Amino acid sequence: MDVDWEFIAFIILSAFEVIGSVLVVINKRLVRAAFWLAMTLVTIGAIYLLFLSEFVFLIQILVYAGAVPVLLVFGIMLTRRTIMDEPGGTVPP
Repeated sequence: MDVDWEFIAFIILSAFEVIGSVLVVINKRLVRAAFWLAMTLVTIGAIYLLFLSEFVFLIQILVYAGAVPVLLVFGIMLTRRTIMDEPGGTVPP
């Protein structure tokens, strides 16, 4: 019996990607949501590499998995401190 390792890797990467996507949506803390977004984007890049699209993999890792979560974290860190402390994100008057 021949095992198709590419199919098994695709299923595992897809499961990680779906779990990461769900965690991005349901997570209440923005920094953790940005981390799960980075994990989701890296797994999408790994799927591109599995399909032998090296250029798209590099662009995915450098631009999307590298720059977008960092931009989100910088935006979160540069906002007012009271917004980050409160889980509801309400702004005091």
